[in-house]
Amino acid sequence: MPIKIRPQESLKLIHPRSLKYMSKYLQSLVEGRLWLKIFIGMFLGIAVGLLLGPTYGLVDPVTATILGEWLALPGYIFLGLLQMIVIPLVFASIIRGIAAGEDIEQLKKVGLRVVGYFLITTVIAVFIGLGLATTIQPGQYISSDAVRATMGDVVAPVDVVENEISNSVIVSIPMQIGSLLPTNPLAAMVSGQMLQVVLFSIIVGIALVSMAPQQSKPLLDLLGSVQEVSMLVVKWSMLLAPFAVFGLLAKFTLNIGIEALLGMTVYVGTVLLGLLLLFSLYMLILYIVASMNPFVFLRSVHDVLLLAFSTSSSAAVMPLSIKTAEDKLGVRPSVSQFVVPLGATINMNGTALYQGVAAVFLAQVFGVDLGFGEMLLIVITVVAASIGTPATPGVGIVILAMILTSVGIPASGIALIIGVDRILDMSRTSVNVAGDLVACSVMEKWVGGEKSVLDEIAQEQDLEQKRELIDEDVIIDSSNVIADDGTASV
Repeated sequence: MPIKIRPQESLKLIHPRSLKYMSKYLQSLVEGRLWLKIFIGMFLGIAVGLLLGPTYGLVDPVTATILGEWLALPGYIFLGLLQMIVIPLVFASIIRGIAAGEDIEQLKKVGLRVVGYFLITTVIAVFIGLGLATTIQPGQYISSDAVRATMGDVVAPVDVVENEISNSVIVSIPMQIGSLLPTNPLAAMVSGQMLQVVLFSIIVGIALVSMAPQQSKPLLDLLGSVQEVSMLVVKWSMLLAPFAVFGLLAKFTLNIGIEALLGMTVYVGTVLLGLLLLFSLYMLILYIVASMNPFVFLRSVHDVLLLAFSTSSSAAVMPLSIKTAEDKLGVRPSVSQFVVPLGATINMNGTALYQGVAAVFLAQVFGVDLGFGEMLLIVITVVAASIGTPATPGVGIVILAMILTSVGIPASGIALIIGVDRILDMSRTSVNVAGDLVACSVMEKWVGGEKSVLDEIAQEQDLEQKRELIDEDVIIDSSNVIADDGTASV
């Protein structure tokens, strides 16, 4: 007769295999110094773009445009592969991360505290970006002639009525909150609505761990296969990464020329300075809350940060992030396997900072005056957008278009910054991954668990040895099961 198990006991009995064991797909990329190949591709791409573009004019503009598109082909394929696989990977990883929790009580504590932590740090990141852009004013270093040369005559300042914007935001907030839950989860996945995908994943994950392990095991096994397939596709896409960076940078450099490229250096410097300040804030939080030496942290995580820089995708490096958190930072598996997949989707502080700088920069370029209402709207929109941004390369640019439109800045201005976005995309991804790892250490300190870290890690190792013997991805620990009548069963 099947044993009936209390819902609160189910989480203790079912043990899916950790995503960190799929870091084998990424280890060869670390050992092969993918980051160095990326740097070489960047410099070669800029050089080829300058030679083919208007700066030197070795070929006529029509031929240069055709060559640029063909050079960018590996980049289009690279971006397409990662964007194709990120939603199934995140969906499966969040659900299995919830199932990896130690118990329901710990899961509640970690979930509530980590979401609050992510929201607060995201707001701080946006204010850092807005403050730097307002102080440095990088838009003043771009001439209107450079803007017209890049985008033609489509640019025109847009007058914004502050009260109308503020009122529209206030009115639309309840509707936006009500639409967070997806009425059609498959449609949300197809359209890339990541916040809805995350909420759906959390609800499914909690439902699964509330069921009897025998009933939830088949779906967890299936999601494990989805993770395996996703990481294999990620590995294939990484083989194209150096060629992708070369081609994309060559295309954009030959389109904008060296004058516009040099004029963007202040903007690039502003974003990089902001990311440095945000990273310093992470180190301060790590030192104060988790009592960890920042230099020890940097030595422990440099491999995963370099890989994040190379891939421009925090989702793609999740297995190595979990492995680093557990093996080098001393974070218990039940925390790391939940926080990292969740953070890879909603903890986009580097992206939020960049979008704040970019919005103010383009407002300065186009002469759009941003008042208090517009600044507040940027903060609200950036925080909401960064939480729902897919963890794939280049998506920040797409979200930025929505942010610009909401405050009356011409979205066509994106053409001015897209050429330098590759280096910024890689840099902000590294900061995003660093933020996920810091969050793991903070949650380990704040929440902890019933067992010690060493006991959890030892249990994880014992389970992995058992998996190799019985060839099972999800193990159900049926010893000492407490039935509904309170009796112990084996």
